[in-house]
This record gives sequence, structure tokens and C-alpha cells, in this order.
Amino acid sequence: MTTFQDLSLSRALQNAVDDMGFVHPTPIQEQAFPVVLSGANVVGIAQTGTGKTLAYLLPLLQDLKFSKQVDARILILVPTRELVLQVVEQIERVTAYMTVRVLGVFGGSNINTQKVQVAGGADILVATPGRLYDLVLARALSLKSVKKLVIDEVDVMLDLGFRFQLTNLFELLPEKRQNIMFSATMTDEVESMIHDFFIAPVTISIAVSGTPLENIRQVCYPVPNFHTKVNLLRTLLQDRDTYRKVLVFAPSKKYADKIFDLLTPDFGSQLGVIHANKSQNYRVRSIEDFNQGVTRILVTTDVMARGLDLDQISHVINFDTPLFPENYMHRIGRTGRAEQEGRSILLYTEKEEEAKLAIEVLMAYEIPVLDLPGEVEISDELIPDERPRLIEKNPHKQRGGEDAPGPAFHEKKEKNRKVNLGGSYRRELAKKYKKPKTRGDKIANRKRKKK
Repeated sequence: MTTFQDLSLSRALQNAVDDMGFVHPTPIQEQAFPVVLSGANVVGIAQTGTGKTLAYLLPLLQDLKFSKQVDARILILVPTRELVLQVVEQIERVTAYMTVRVLGVFGGSNINTQKVQVAGGADILVATPGRLYDLVLARALSLKSVKKLVIDEVDVMLDLGFRFQLTNLFELLPEKRQNIMFSATMTDEVESMIHDFFIAPVTISIAVSGTPLENIRQVCYPVPNFHTKVNLLRTLLQDRDTYRKVLVFAPSKKYADKIFDLLTPDFGSQLGVIHANKSQNYRVRSIEDFNQGVTRILVTTDVMARGLDLDQISHVINFDTPLFPENYMHRIGRTGRAEQEGRSILLYTEKEEEAKLAIEVLMAYEIPVLDLPGEVEISDELIPDERPRLIEKNPHKQRGGEDAPGPAFHEKKEKNRKVNLGGSYRRELAKKYKKPKTRGDKIANRKRKKK
């Protein structure tokens, strides 16, 4: 089996990798290292949790020489603020024995502070596309020195609507550069971007997006409604020894907050919540508390499904069934990382059976079904989305028989038949001063007045 020693890393990088406890590279790391190091354009397709970050970091750092220049030479674009912080932290760990300046910029924080930081110089710049574009427009930084461009989780970026910023940033970058793109899925939009901006890229595909990770045990529960799902979740999470570190995925920010509120009386400080509406400081603190074991359960939306390196997660619970099967794969990829055994639980209602079937078709794997535990209370309470919709009759449909409406108009009463003639005063004036029809009439009227 290949080791990192076989990749002939520099002494500084090898020492850092040893300190991190890594011995064998993952398949994407092993295959990407020589290709990225060669300077070719690279498109890497690999499941989340397979070490894509190190796959491009190690060869880029292997080739990075010391320089005092201000403008960054390596630009790494990621979709979220959390990923910026994570990639910066990963770079700092890998470059522990190197002199490398790394800086992360993202939205949701003071842009003036970031302008000052950028002016101080950096070798590697990690950024979200929106904030980077703002800084370039403000002329706080220049991209003319960028030699290596990395776009991580590009499919998520396109889903979040960053194509406009990416396209504009490509025009500001030097034409002669190495493009490196990593993604968990190959969508039509991703293929279009590759076709438009990449020249003869080398594609490295490790696993099909729908291939389930072998070290993740999956089960599912058929549940009648939302509140019964909460009751089941409450019952499962009571077992602290089994459910040591749990990530609960909710369908939206609103329902993430609702689940958090319903579970708080039972779990209190063991429970956390995170989604896009939370402030930056709150989100960072929630991730730190979860990673450090301060909180045991974290309720979140799909903002956490991609890219974030969360260790030792024992269970991923899908409170809803994702409409897009690929999202299910990204979610369960949060557990079972670094060859550890993980567990995934899917809760689905009758309306979600079709989405569950699509997931099983994509994976070519039937998820084992478990019966609800006897102690779980079946709730009759329905949330608004689950209540039957009342279908109103068409108000424009003509009714016949006794229900037929009467005529649209009726005859006016006598008192309302009067015609507005402009008032008696105006009528008397009109009689006295008739409007002449010809010039001769005007002269005759004038003579009549003189008499």
C-alpha cells in the first residue's frame, strides 16, 4: 500500500503529515498528487470525506517557493465561510514547518478589516467568490499574480448562484494559470464550466456520486408525520452511549429551529443548531462546541453537508428525505470518515417514499427498514405542510337553476333618473347669453346689448 513517503514530499511537508498522523494517502490524494504537481488542469470527482483538500494542497505546497511579494500566488475558492476557516486551518497545519502566509476572506464580516489584512500580503488566499469579487472591485487586491486557481466544491458554488462572480473573476485572472477543480458530483452546470474555461483538463474520478461508503451502516424508519419524527428522535437520542456525536439534518432553516426548540427541554446544553441565518460568530462557536464535545447533538441544514471536516461523528440522522439523491450522499458522508465506522438513519413519511426510492436507485442499494420502537408516541398533530389542502370551488363558474345569479343591472328608480344639467345658475346664464354660431350673430348680439 502506498504511503506518503512514496510521494517524495519535501521534508517540511512530510514532518507536518507525520504530525497529523497520516500514513497512507487516500485514492484521490494518491492519484491527484503527480497530476497537480505536473501543472496540468485537473478536474477531481470524489465523494465527500475522501480527503480532497489535502489532494490539492500537498502538490501545490510542494511546488511553492519562498517569496516576499504582496499579491497571492495561489487562490482557493470555496462556497461557504465555514469552509474558508477550515481550509485556512488545514493549510496552517500542513505548513507548520514552512514559511507560508495564508489569509481567508469571506462575507458576513467587516470588509474594511479584510482590506487591511489583504494589504499585508499573502502567499495563499482562501475566499468565497462574493467577498473576493467585492475586494477586487474596491481595488483592495490584485489577482494578476495568481498562478494556481483551485475551485473546491464547485457544484455547491453553482447551486448557490456564484456563477456570475466566478465568470467575472476568471476574466480578472491571468490567462496563463493552472486550474484545479474538485467536486463531489458532475452536474450539467459543472460540465458547462469545464468546457468554457478549462483547457484539456485531466479528470480524476474516484467514485460515482451514488456509491455508498462501505463503512457507513444505513437504516430507515417509516414515520407518519413531523411530530412523530421528533418523538422518535427524542427516544433515540436518550441513549448517550450509542449516540455519542450526532448530526441531525433538517429540511430548512425554519424546521431546524423548530426541531431545536422541541428537543431543548430534554437535552438542553447537549443540543446545538446552525444554519445560514445565524451570525458568523454563532456559527463558528457552534462548530467548535460540536467538535470539542461541548454539544453532543447538532441540528443543521445542508449548509453543513459539504466540505466541513467534522471528526468522530457517530450518527447522521436525516430528519427529512432529500429531494435530490446526491444530497443524501453528501449528508451521510459526514460520518464514517477516515475509515471509521459510521451510521446513518433516514426518517421518511409516505409522501417521501418516492424520494427515498430515488436515493436507493442511485446507490443501487436498498436501505434496511426498521419498525418504530414501541415506546415512541404516534402523534396526531400535523404541521401546516402536512394538513390536507381545501380545494375551493371556482368562483367564476356559472351556476344554474335556483342558484343562478340575477341580472347584472337593474332599472333605476325615478329619483335617480335625473340628468345633471350643471345647476340652475348656469342654465339661466345660458338662456341670457346664447353662444353665437356665426360672426354675423356676434355683431347682432352686440347691437342688441347697446339698445
